[in-house]
Amino acid sequence: MEFLDVSHNTALVIASIVVALAAGFTGLTLSKDLSKQSVLRRKGSIAMSAIALGGGIWSMHFVAMLGIQMPILFYYDAAITLASALLAILIVGTALLLLHFRERTPVTLSTAGAIVGCGILAMHYVGMAGLQLCRAVYTPFGILLAVVSAVGLCIAAFWIAYGQRSNRTILLGTLCFGAAVSAVHFVAMAGTNFVAVPTLHEFGPVMSNETLAMGVILSSFVIFGAFLWMGVTFLNPVTSMATEPAIRSAPAATIPAPSAPVPTVVRIPCERNGVTQLIDPDQAAFVRAEGHYTYIYTKDEQHFCAWPITEALKRLDGSGFIKTHRSYLLNPLWVEHFERHKDSGVCRFADSALPPVPVSRSHLKAVREALGM
Repeated sequence: MEFLDVSHNTALVIASIVVALAAGFTGLTLSKDLSKQSVLRRKGSIAMSAIALGGGIWSMHFVAMLGIQMPILFYYDAAITLASALLAILIVGTALLLLHFRERTPVTLSTAGAIVGCGILAMHYVGMAGLQLCRAVYTPFGILLAVVSAVGLCIAAFWIAYGQRSNRTILLGTLCFGAAVSAVHFVAMAGTNFVAVPTLHEFGPVMSNETLAMGVILSSFVIFGAFLWMGVTFLNPVTSMATEPAIRSAPAATIPAPSAPVPTVVRIPCERNGVTQLIDPDQAAFVRAEGHYTYIYTKDEQHFCAWPITEALKRLDGSGFIKTHRSYLLNPLWVEHFERHKDSGVCRFADSALPPVPVSRSHLKAVREALGM
């Protein structure tokens, strides 16, 4: 078996790494502060993040592939090439759904990172299967090194970017994600040889490097457009001072005094046997989500409420309730004991009949502050 001589275009290698970094920054920034959004908007943001990250994986791979130079003409199977892009987007989307709709524990972070690492690997090797008139020959060590690089660096990226959501950790996570995508490609390519194949094995229509370049240019344009969009909103906008002199110089009489907030009395509607009972929030120890509804726990019993947990959070915002978990709202005045369990916690009540309330890692700091700890 005679292997082909292969070289790489340095400019396109550098461009491929830049694409990976831009995609990582865009995807991780799009998924920032999703807990403050409605479920529908959260799903939309996750979909855009998956397209940015998965599309970035695909674009990085094929920008680098455009830089490969061989002594023969070779082509790509369009159907397999498209399938590799869709596969990357779907796998990354699965990891993001896990991160944003499940409790964010160390196991969740590691699982999501491993899933994305497998997505990078799947995209790479499926994309390589689309080569026509030449065939990739892999070494076991090269495959092993690619797997370790992908999974290890992606787990690190998600631990850093999602451990504590901030601009700094997003930037560090971007570097890890870009390193993961680039490392998988170049480590895998270092352990790959190519041999000429005399005939086409078409699954779908065949496309040349020129046609592939058009697709890569389009996907990169979208990624960099999203990168610029997220870049200008990455830092919290600073309020403009241009209008302040006009406000200061205006007569005091022309500036309306702020109206005092009108106090609202909120009571929780609970239903039983066709009768609606209105419960004062002070009587509720906590609220627990159950599907699209909630249960209100008082000293004596639990009550069914038609509010979903998002509606309960909005309605009880001024009543002192805090979110401790994706499924729980807590009245801190009822808490008797707080127990710390590594990166999470549990709130207990003086009345042993009331079940304990879990505190997830992401809400631990806010709960401790609300309890005066």
